[in-house]
Amino acid sequence: MPRHRPPAFSVLVLAAFSLCCSPALVSFSHGDSQIPPISEWRTEDYYSGVELVGVSPSGSVVEGPTMEPVEYSLFVLAAERTRRKDPLNGFQAYTSGWNISDRHYWASVGFTAVPLFAVAAAWLLGFGLCLLVVSLCYFCCGRQSYGYSRMAYALSLLFLILFSIASIIGCVILYTGQGKFHNSTSETLEYVVSQADLTAQKLRDVSDYFAAAKQTGVDQVFLPSDVQTDIDQIEIKINSSASILDDKTVHNSNDIKDLLDSIRLALIIVAAIMLLLTFLGFLFSIFGMQLLVYILVITGWLLVTGTFILSGTFLVLHNVAADTCVAMDQWVRNPTAHTALDDILPCVDKVTAQETLLKSKEVSAQLVDLVNEVITNVSNINFSPNFKPMYFNQSGPVMPTLCNPFHPDLTPRTCSSGEVDLQNATQVWGNYVCQVSPTGDICITTGRLTPSLYSQMASGVNLSYALLNYSPTLVELQDCTFVRQTFDDIHRKFCPGLQQYSRWVYVGLATVSIAVMLSLILWIIYGRERHYRASGKGFTSKPTDEELEGTKES
Repeated sequence: MPRHRPPAFSVLVLAAFSLCCSPALVSFSHGDSQIPPISEWRTEDYYSGVELVGVSPSGSVVEGPTMEPVEYSLFVLAAERTRRKDPLNGFQAYTSGWNISDRHYWASVGFTAVPLFAVAAAWLLGFGLCLLVVSLCYFCCGRQSYGYSRMAYALSLLFLILFSIASIIGCVILYTGQGKFHNSTSETLEYVVSQADLTAQKLRDVSDYFAAAKQTGVDQVFLPSDVQTDIDQIEIKINSSASILDDKTVHNSNDIKDLLDSIRLALIIVAAIMLLLTFLGFLFSIFGMQLLVYILVITGWLLVTGTFILSGTFLVLHNVAADTCVAMDQWVRNPTAHTALDDILPCVDKVTAQETLLKSKEVSAQLVDLVNEVITNVSNINFSPNFKPMYFNQSGPVMPTLCNPFHPDLTPRTCSSGEVDLQNATQVWGNYVCQVSPTGDICITTGRLTPSLYSQMASGVNLSYALLNYSPTLVELQDCTFVRQTFDDIHRKFCPGLQQYSRWVYVGLATVSIAVMLSLILWIIYGRERHYRASGKGFTSKPTDEELEGTKES
């Protein structure tokens, strides 16, 4: 059963970036994997030509058909951390690990914010119902006086002050947290984008070396036509991979930046509105502006509901970010495993990488053979003046040939005595360069190379050496070393900040929500207490003896 790959942009939302992550590098190879869900297979380090073993619904072992050797294994990431109740599966424990393409994962992690969502719903319905009942009683039954209580007045004022201070503290936490969260996610995004750009640049460098090798000739001797054709084909693949990587990086990074900026602006607005609401509510209550207090109560009722929902959303975001960080760390420790994390920062197409690696070795060896052919058949032979254009008055000690680092089957080869390696060949051959006549094509001093021929040979050597040195880079692309390094850096450098500051945001939102929610109630209580205290209505103190005597006389 095919696994659905979520769009790269959704990966960003999961971590706001947290990952904010990662989405910058696009897959060139995996596409929609045909691997069954992880929960249906046993976890192994490798499946190398053995029969895959599945588990039937009854729990019995079922042997499948023998398959070709594959290079991955199935590994459940963050299995313990993601073990949560799954409302889509009868509230049983979710056991499939971190997997943003699995709706059960999202259901289980979303369930962690149910308390905040439940409070939001209860507040919206409960307080709304209370407002409705109070309004009906007011309009139907008229104003009802009640006994004034100094204790109620003092306590309502005290708690109103305390919850107003708590609301201000929550706004400060929210504002500070959103700023640090935005900076942390932006830095993570910049790092991921830089990794993608670096990879694309490495691919382009290899492509440029191939293009230069195709045009390189020594004394009118060029690479064979079939090798040049192969270079054309591999260049197309390399440039295509680099272009796709660049395009996706730019597109996704712009989307992510826009999302992060929107989140930051929304949180700043929420913090400012809740702070203003707290200040005005306290002010209007103290000065007894009952009409304005009631308007703020209705406004705050809806705003508190929204902040509770927003707090729950950031709690989900915080948990997903933490899950992702754990998943990254476990993937780095199990690099050969096939996991759901391949959807975020997959390797470059392994077929293209392997073909490029093989072709780089082949072209490097061909350039060495080309240079050696000129050394053996031209430079080291003392032609007579009649053998033009091969004659340019070669003389002196013969030149050492260039060491070919590969056997014909492209396996590593040890240099023989009398050969110079790619690293110092140009320095050694500099001793064999002669001075030429004014026409520039005949040696007038002892030597085996004209400056022009030396320059051509040096160009071939440098290209061969460059392609050889880029082999480790191609291996890193092939075996996902660069992906492991990226994940390891994100886990060590960026994950602690992402988790800490996302926690600040949802804690700040929850603090503001609770403080303003209680302040709304106290605005009403204190306002009524203050009204009856100022008007002198509702006092329940006993009459004095003089008052009783006056009543009898009347």
